[in-house]
Amino acid sequence: MKDTDIKRLLYTHLLCIFSIILSIFIPSFFLENFSILETHLTWLCICSVFVTAVNLVLYLVVKPNASSKRSSLSYKVTRFLKCCIYFLMSCFFFHVIFVLYGAPLIELMLETFLFAVILSTFTTVPCLCLLGPNIKAWLRVFSRNGVTSIWENSLQITTISSFIGTWLGAFPIPLDWERPWQVWPISCTLGATFGYVAGLVISPLWIYWNRKQLTYKNN
Repeated sequence: MKDTDIKRLLYTHLLCIFSIILSIFIPSFFLENFSILETHLTWLCICSVFVTAVNLVLYLVVKPNASSKRSSLSYKVTRFLKCCIYFLMSCFFFHVIFVLYGAPLIELMLETFLFAVILSTFTTVPCLCLLGPNIKAWLRVFSRNGVTSIWENSLQITTISSFIGTWLGAFPIPLDWERPWQVWPISCTLGATFGYVAGLVISPLWIYWNRKQLTYKNN
């Protein structure tokens, strides 16, 4: 494992964090009274677009899983369409999970779905960019000792931290504090965002700290 690979991972993660920061400040120049709390649903859409766009650009530039084989245009189009379908399936899957865990079924449906979209952006989009629409590869990466690169190690950490952040974000909702960020699903989406950012920061540091112990099997 080369230090240059870890630096490249760190730089890509910093750009992902920067995309979230941009989603907070740039819309305020174009949208009146824009804020994360007051116009939360708008911010969720903008943040999802920014993070997805940066992930796609970084994947095309960095190419962590570059293949020596040339792919036809039809293959690339089919792969892209499959990724879109997987993303939508992920959104609906998370939406159903949230409802099963107590989110309103009819009331606040849009809020719940956009929460599912932002969580899919933090978890599913990186998986699709790195692994593609390949369920076997996903199962391999998230199984014990299944990673084959620092990028997959990072994917594990950022995905798990996003879920943990979402889970922790749900704790303040039933508390009688009467704060604006306790309204569904603001605290959960903020928790997911903080968890995602924490994973982006922690993963390269953890990989660097354990670089001598980490060994990867070839694909």
